[in-house]
Amino acid sequence: MFFPLSTSPFASLNCYIYESVQENRSLTIKIKKNMHDLVSILVPLGCGCVLPIMIVWFTIRESMNKTNQRTQIVLAAIEKNPDMDIEELMKKISPKKKLLKEKLLSKLLWGSIIALLGFSILVYGLFIDYRGGMNPNDLIRIYFAGGILLAVGIAFLVNYRLSKKMLAKEIEAEEKLQIAQAENR
Repeated sequence: MFFPLSTSPFASLNCYIYESVQENRSLTIKIKKNMHDLVSILVPLGCGCVLPIMIVWFTIRESMNKTNQRTQIVLAAIEKNPDMDIEELMKKISPKKKLLKEKLLSKLLWGSIIALLGFSILVYGLFIDYRGGMNPNDLIRIYFAGGILLAVGIAFLVNYRLSKKMLAKEIEAEEKLQIAQAENR
């Protein structure tokens, strides 16, 4: 049986429940607002601090693991045959050094990729800005990210062009050496 709120035998309990629900809703709204503020702080910190540190850590860890594996191979080879030429074995198992031309081409590749990514993010930001409907602070972040990526990509491309001009003689000498080594084999 339904009683009106004022004549119900549990009127005081109903009022208490109603007040606690209203407080809970306002608390939920405050929590959502605080979570939004927390996310707006944690995402840039994660991308700007934690992510680069993790990338460097994984890279260093990988190189240390490769070095440890080479060391174990050399130690095992020395245990089996102590008269073995260690320098020759180290040359065989050590990673090949990249040629200057390969290094320059990788700079060209990464410069092109990063510049294109930055340019596309800037175009996306312009498109969103033209259509409207986005928070101006978020739009500024999009422009900022696109501008940074475009600048880094252009820096790689400029580095490629300058290095290509400065190292032209070394690249040519390296190619001649590589041809001479291939003919001797």
